[in-house]
Amino acid sequence: MIGWIESGIPGLHQAPGVHSIRIEQQVTESTYVLRAELPGIDPADVEISVTGDVLTLRTERTERTETEARSDHSEFRYGAFARAVRLPVGARGDEATADYKDGVLTITIPLPETKTGTTTIPVRHG
Repeated sequence: MIGWIESGIPGLHQAPGVHSIRIEQQVTESTYVLRAELPGIDPADVEISVTGDVLTLRTERTERTETEARSDHSEFRYGAFARAVRLPVGARGDEATADYKDGVLTITIPLPETKTGTTTIPVRHG
């Protein structure tokens, strides 16, 4: 049941047989930060792309070969993993940076500055 909840409704958001990637998102005044759980994944095998206002992550974890030690019980997920998220308005995806540490991929994308306070608009006459 937990696996079904984690993967969502089949076919609704992604291709069948593709596992979802768990994420955290944070938006500050100047950045959008996405953290993705990718334990056991080589960061060189992660594809990150921005198309329009959509950030997409893709990777794959292959099962161990027959010559490697196998366990009698495994709850690990193997196969393709993907996640697509809509970026905040104005996010500058072409300036994104990505860091991988301890099984967590952190993507940071700058946002345009938002001006706060009062703006006075002069009235022209004449």
